[in-house]
Amino acid sequence: MAKREGLTTLCYIERDDEYLMLHRISKKNDLSKDKWLGVGGHFEDDESPEECIKREIFEESGYDIPLDEIDYRAIITFISDRGDYELMSLFTAKCPGGEPKECDEGKLEWVKKKDVYGLNLWEGDKIFFKLMEESDKFFSLKMAYDVNDKLREAVLNGKELDYKKMLEEIG
Repeated sequence: MAKREGLTTLCYIERDDEYLMLHRISKKNDLSKDKWLGVGGHFEDDESPEECIKREIFEESGYDIPLDEIDYRAIITFISDRGDYELMSLFTAKCPGGEPKECDEGKLEWVKKKDVYGLNLWEGDKIFFKLMEESDKFFSLKMAYDVNDKLREAVLNGKELDYKKMLEEIG
């Protein structure tokens, strides 16, 4: 099957007060090398966001989570001054129990939610973590990065977001 460039999914699996985080250390030429993310990936032919995330969760963690237990939280638009464009469907899900399998894209670790902000995250990821903490409502977030991968703009539900202030508050 062909990968659909620019269309991706990401899921943060929750267990008690922890998220399952993937430390991206295994793939060569990885834009997110050394970053910490949830599990997810590119759409394949004819997949919906839900079908894609269910498959990606299983491939990367071994968890077979029913679709009705996966919450669609947001649509995130990433643009970059380097010409990159990505439309990402963001999900959360409860851990079905047990430990994840080994992942060939990096190391999976359970991280306390309060400690997530101290990891090597994309700046924009800190923003959507904060938004997910503050509300269960679905949101749309656009984030624009400069050529050095520095966040230069954030737009929440069509309105400019004071992302610098938000990032300062996060620490």
